[in-house]
Amino acid sequence: MSDRKYRQKGYQDSSGAGPRPSGGGFSDAPRRIEGAPRGRGAERNREEVFRCKLCGELAAPDFAPSAECNKCKAPLHACNQCKFFDTSARFQCRQPLQAPFESKTKKNDCFLFEPATMLDLTGKKATAATPDDARAAFDRLFKK
Repeated sequence: MSDRKYRQKGYQDSSGAGPRPSGGGFSDAPRRIEGAPRGRGAERNREEVFRCKLCGELAAPDFAPSAECNKCKAPLHACNQCKFFDTSARFQCRQPLQAPFESKTKKNDCFLFEPATMLDLTGKKATAATPDDARAAFDRLFKK
């Protein structure tokens, strides 16, 4: 008698030397065609923007060192708004600093500062403000 309780075929029945069944599982074919776009930002129809880290308000990335956020009045030239800010790095900065800054949220005069820009993932939104605009777009689509 068999040492198994049930007699169905399973993974223990194969010796591993035979061909793999097609249709599922792993294959030797490449998963992605070379040169094909990959990931979320593959389209790149998005622009790089600078947003305040506290409230998310858009700001121009070429601001003066004394600039503040229009919405929450937080200083924009601060460590937490910088591209090199990293809480796991020495002095919380990925650049070589001689001494840490006292506060990461207050304005400073760091010469290594670069604004932390990111892709605007909101993309290009449809501009159908009223139901009539949406209806007109639908009619144009089907040439009614």
